[in-house]
Amino acid sequence: MIDHSTMRLGRKAIRRDHRTLLLASYLTPSLPAAPAAHAWSSKVASWPMYANDRLGDCTAAAAGHLVSAWTANAFTEYDMPESDVVAFYEDSTGYDPADPETDQGGIEIDVLNSWRSAGCGGHKIGAYVSVSPTSKTLTRDGIYLFGGLYLGIALPLSAQKQRVWDVPHGGPFGLGAPGSWGGHAVPAVDYDGRGITVVTWGGLKRMTWNFYRTYCDEAYAILSPDFVTGVRPAPNGFDLAALQEDLAKL
Repeated sequence: MIDHSTMRLGRKAIRRDHRTLLLASYLTPSLPAAPAAHAWSSKVASWPMYANDRLGDCTAAAAGHLVSAWTANAFTEYDMPESDVVAFYEDSTGYDPADPETDQGGIEIDVLNSWRSAGCGGHKIGAYVSVSPTSKTLTRDGIYLFGGLYLGIALPLSAQKQRVWDVPHGGPFGLGAPGSWGGHAVPAVDYDGRGITVVTWGGLKRMTWNFYRTYCDEAYAILSPDFVTGVRPAPNGFDLAALQEDLAKL
């Protein structure tokens, strides 16, 4: 029986920013439909734990895992040292290793802003845009075009012992209530007709589309030079020029 109850979470409550741009605004009509299934994880040799079994650093660990996925598919896989991920957790959330009480997790939008301005282990990102978790089409587009999505999940207690994360038979109530376990940050790296695959606690984890719609409450597509300057120079059909122009106005 799988039991993740001893693993750490660490995604704090969502903080909204009205300036956050939306993916839907930059997908042009000429954009080809994303394929029915795609797996960016297939070229990744390993998924480090990044201390998320002992620290609530999932917001930083998810960043490290996205770098692994991006580099494995565009260049050569780079697995960021755990020390760099923990240092990013410190810089982006205020965690102080000398004070265990500061191990309180992070707010995703703050982590993204820190990643963009200061970098994570020397890897900076460019723009990021919000993706509606209620849209299967936008979610598939985001994973396919950007090499993954950065998700925030309000995990229910029922997920602790599920091999595949799914809404329990009793629905999103009681042990299945959103957030009854806590908030968690994970990168989505694959999708198919049945659901999404994310990276968490040093491995891959499947979730159904129903679970995603029910428990994912924030999702971001990220433009990273670790991905878009490799074998895929730019997401085809994505209005990058318009996005950069809008970013300059913020």
